[in-house]
Amino acid sequence: MSGKRVFITGGASGLGKAIACKYAGAGYRVCIGDVNEKRGLATIAELTASGAEAFFVPCDITRLEDLTQVKEQIISRWQGLDLVVNNAGIAGTAGPIDQVGLDDWQQVLDVNLLGVVRGCQTFTPLFKQQGFGYFVNIASAAGLMNAPQMSSYNVSKAGVIALSETLKHELSPFNIGISVTCPAFFKTNLAESMKSTIDGLSQRLSRLMARSAISAEDIADDIFTAVETGSFWVLPHKAERRLWLLKRYLPFAFDALMKKKIAKLFTAPRPANSKTAATPPG
Repeated sequence: MSGKRVFITGGASGLGKAIACKYAGAGYRVCIGDVNEKRGLATIAELTASGAEAFFVPCDITRLEDLTQVKEQIISRWQGLDLVVNNAGIAGTAGPIDQVGLDDWQQVLDVNLLGVVRGCQTFTPLFKQQGFGYFVNIASAAGLMNAPQMSSYNVSKAGVIALSETLKHELSPFNIGISVTCPAFFKTNLAESMKSTIDGLSQRLSRLMARSAISAEDIADDIFTAVETGSFWVLPHKAERRLWLLKRYLPFAFDALMKKKIAKLFTAPRPANSKTAATPPG
């Protein structure tokens, strides 16, 4: 049993909970922060029942003072920290660029991107003082593939990737490691936070998540391995790994393939009395 210490934002459910369970099973002491206190306390009850040392702190990652309070409690209890997983996020609003308001943009950027920035800002001084530490930032394949009509979500996750690539070089001299995780569809509760101007999109995305062969537990396993080996990229889905490589090395072929994939997801169903299908985006 390692006795190491991990803090996970959004650790009360979904991928965050799977990560908490993985690290608790590996002997880590676990702190989870979440805005949902009921789910947070339920997750802690499961972890402690399994023999883990764990505690919950209510935490809204849009509030720097919440993260500062978490850090102070962790230092008081454990005198330090080994790993921070910046996992909390929302789906935001899907829709065309001219239909999604700036308030929606600001919300998704405040949570998905600036929430990760706040997590890194809060715990980097502690890691520097200790002389070691590790960040796992949860991005998305959406930040690599950039499908249409999901611009605010794509931009927020692409920002997390850019931030992580920057910190990989910036923090390396301080013995602080970093990994960025870019999952595609998997079974999670992310759709709960999605708003959409596209009829039926949330339901289609939920079906894709439900059909995925990759689980949150699989992704947690990949994250654990990446931290142990110091691997920067965590790309759990084989098909999306191939698409990413195709985009990097054969961008024209990637564009042609994505048009076909996107048409299936975003083309509106044809009305029963209509002979013409909606035109796919792009």
